[in-house]
Amino acid sequence: MTVAADRDAIPAPSTQPFADGRPVEFWPTALIRDALETGDITVWQRIVVAIKRDPYGRTARQVEEVLEHSRPYGISKALSEVLIRARNHLEANERAEAARHVRLLLDRSGLTVQEFSSRIGVAQADLSTYLDATVSPPASLMIRMRRLSDRFAKMRAQRASGGE
Repeated sequence: MTVAADRDAIPAPSTQPFADGRPVEFWPTALIRDALETGDITVWQRIVVAIKRDPYGRTARQVEEVLEHSRPYGISKALSEVLIRARNHLEANERAEAARHVRLLLDRSGLTVQEFSSRIGVAQADLSTYLDATVSPPASLMIRMRRLSDRFAKMRAQRASGGE
């Protein structure tokens, strides 16, 4: 056998286990670990996409577990940063969504910011932090806001229709 034949007989490193077609979200933790330790940029990108899609999902938790027990050279710091940024982005989007909902309830009630905050039992400054998406209100406060908004929207509708 020639040297060239020997070289051809030795399989080149491959990402084949990672390219089996299954979405990253269905990979076992052992495969995630192998991908972080021996994969290449295309495999890592698939993992990053899965983390960004669901920052608290299965893949994100698996990556956390792998990073907690071992530090794959080079990629560990980058993936830790991806986890942090993806979660911060998700939380900012959730605060913005909550702020839109609070604004909708406030507008629907027909009350001023001062009246609305007083009737839900929070300082006007606190309501402002909910409206500008700095802070998300607790679920119990969201329920209180919805009930207040429902009550005042109903009263406004009755007045508009000439009913009681």
